[in-house]
Amino acid sequence: MNPHPKLSIETATQLAVFLANRPGALARVCEALAKAEININALATSDTVDHTVVRMVVSDPTKALMLLGEAGVLALEAEVLMIETANQPGVLATIAERLAKADVNIEYVYLAGGRGAERGLIVLRPSDIEKAQSALEGL
Repeated sequence: MNPHPKLSIETATQLAVFLANRPGALARVCEALAKAEININALATSDTVDHTVVRMVVSDPTKALMLLGEAGVLALEAEVLMIETANQPGVLATIAERLAKADVNIEYVYLAGGRGAERGLIVLRPSDIEKAQSALEGL
């Protein structure tokens, strides 16, 4: 493994969208975003018995928030790091280790990389954005 995975890091606004845990709820949100020409760059869900929290990074978070609000859907903003890097074993371990040494907690993380893709995308919510960016400099 390359010890220096060459990261591309940027901050992004992520939306946490709270939906009923029922068939069609996600479809309606995705359909509304598509009609408004808002692209979903990353998405993860976590569910409880009654609700699903959909975390998503979209091409136009301001427009998406307005659209969701008008539809009566609760959505909250959070700042996250979007990290594009080599799609290879150990990259997330290196990132997590660097953050731990800087005393930065990873509140949650989700990632995507197509099978055989050279690059992958990591969406990471650290306890401190600035400290996390500093800790990951030079990777």
